Amino acid sequence: TPAAVPCAGTLKIKIGGFFMRKFTVRDLTFAAAVAALYAVLGYFGDIFGLTFGAVQFRFAEALTVLPFLFPAAAPGLAIGCLIVNLASPVGPLDIVFGTLATAVAAWLTMKMPRWYLAALPPILVNLIILPPIWAWTYVGAVNGAFWANWAWNCLTFAIGEAVVCYVLGTLLLNALPRIPYFRPILRAQVKG
Repeated sequence: TPAAVPCAGTLKIKIGGFFMRKFTVRDLTFAAAVAALYAVLGYFGDIFGLTFGAVQFRFAEALTVLPFLFPAAAPGLAIGCLIVNLASPVGPLDIVFGTLATAVAAWLTMKMPRWYLAALPPILVNLIILPPIWAWTYVGAVNGAFWANWAWNCLTFAIGEAVVCYVLGTLLLNALPRIPYFRPILRAQVKG
């Protein structure tokens, strides 16, 4: 019977032949909440035309600094980004590469040594991966129009991403460790 099965409350996730740290039920719940919040914020911004487009202020990107404080947030960010990108006008390329960019940026954010560097991976990784995809989608060939579109996308995206990650993200980085509920799941370097 299911009641006879012991539940340890932790789960090891095997990736690439080695085990990551234990992923607790609390971590899983936190990741799910981050995914849901990212999706809600992404769709909310889309109401105002800020999630997708030439000038992008995706409010949900403020959450991309969370892996600095909470490593469990990383998978939630990738899943939330996947959900939001399902509505992307760029289509499958944005769904795949946008989600991949967010996952890589989340992993790099976990590795940042200082809080003020936590916003750099989302800005830089997305800046490297996304503008060429958007330019290719809108132009369809590598020519002068592609490079002009790429440059415009880089400029407008970098400004929007930097504002969201550094302004809203920094507010999160400073506020969340002060909330007693979140203290047990803060990474060790932040606690001490």
